[in-house]
Amino acid sequence: MRCAIERNELIRVAACVGMNGRRRTRGTTASTIATTGDRVDGTPSFSIFQGPVKIIFRHIAATFVLRDVIDSRGNCGALHETSCMTVVDMGVSERAIEIRREIHRHPELGFEEERTAAIVERELDAIGIEHRRIAKTGVVGIVRGALPGHVAGLRADMDALPLTEKSGEPFSSEVPGKMHACGHDAHTAMLLGAARLLHDDRANLRGTTVLLFQPAEEGPGGALPMIEEGAMEDPKIDAIAMLHVDVRLDTGTVGFIPGACNAAADEFHVTIEGRGGHGSAPHNAVDAIPAAAAVVLALQNIAARETDPFATVVVTIGTIEGGYRNNIIADRVHMTGTFRSQNPDIRRDLETRGRRIVENVAAAYNAKGTLEMIWGYPAVINDAELAETFRAYMEENSSVPVLSPSPTMGGEDFAYFAQRAPGLLIRHGVRSEAAGSIHPGHSPLFRIDEKALEFGIETLVAFARGVGAGRVRGGSNA
Repeated sequence: MRCAIERNELIRVAACVGMNGRRRTRGTTASTIATTGDRVDGTPSFSIFQGPVKIIFRHIAATFVLRDVIDSRGNCGALHETSCMTVVDMGVSERAIEIRREIHRHPELGFEEERTAAIVERELDAIGIEHRRIAKTGVVGIVRGALPGHVAGLRADMDALPLTEKSGEPFSSEVPGKMHACGHDAHTAMLLGAARLLHDDRANLRGTTVLLFQPAEEGPGGALPMIEEGAMEDPKIDAIAMLHVDVRLDTGTVGFIPGACNAAADEFHVTIEGRGGHGSAPHNAVDAIPAAAAVVLALQNIAARETDPFATVVVTIGTIEGGYRNNIIADRVHMTGTFRSQNPDIRRDLETRGRRIVENVAAAYNAKGTLEMIWGYPAVINDAELAETFRAYMEENSSVPVLSPSPTMGGEDFAYFAQRAPGLLIRHGVRSEAAGSIHPGHSPLFRIDEKALEFGIETLVAFARGVGAGRVRGGSNA
């Protein structure tokens, strides 16, 4: 990184005008101003401006700000909480892209992330950040600011999905049947980029930032094992955030809302037992297949007729297995599905409602029905005060637009972190038609617009600085 400290803090200020001519409002701590250079793909790149006129203007603006700060403070080290804002050095964002591609080529499933964890440890060692292993393949790093303040947590998941990649990227997965199709490679790379910026400016950093590189978000779940091994306690985290790439939002934007932003993701298994027989004599058997079909339809009444229309519930049957051949009446059908909910009271009732429907509908067909619940991640509840104060902080200290995207019914075990400290799940815009970043997560065609990484890094750094300084705070659901 071409950073402030490495260059004697002579370019530690950011231009007060943002991308596309947007005026950068006055805010807090400046990070580094980007020097010109090339992107990973060889095209000219600048962190803030495009084109020679804007580049010149950027440097003129930076020069005047630097002059004013030196005149009034006497040295660049006094830039904490000056009138400039965080800007991601081009070298940091390009390094993040390189790391993301390295991780993308070698995807690993939950608790198998040995290679990925080693990459994280390698990068933290190179930066000079203390770290430790936790929960088998998790990594916790700590950036200690020189100034007193609060403790911020930043979390990134590292695991991949059991998919065969069809994205066509030149750095596609080299492991058959495994793919980073949910952006966890980018999450990890962006947190490493933020770690470098925070570490290199630790002389001006208030408080401490805990870096949580988490395994197994896609299953069986890595957040709880990390928490149980003390990831949030030494030091104790005051507020925590995560980024998740989102193709609903354009590159260059982020978004979040207070309250429920994801759903509880619970699994259920249904078994319908009848009595087998010959296909020509159904009256001598109990056919499990029509009984199962009736159960599938009846379960939808939970959402359609038993839940407040202004509440949110999803009932999905994902698999049905039954039968042997065309002339044999099936004696057994097995189905699996998922309940999704955001209200804890509704979630508690889903097992009772589901079991009542399965047992009684099956009985109407003279069959036996059973339902087994497998409780998954709870809903992610964004702390209202944390969302409000971080939005205000971003509006004052960043040119990245903050949107208010609708909640989703996806599951996310960040919920466990957010139950133990005020938490914020931040949607990170990566949508770009030009980059082919239009396919949803968990698709074999999934792509990410890598230009978005610098905006994610900037957002993570802003959260850490804001929490450390006490300007971003929560507590309404801690």
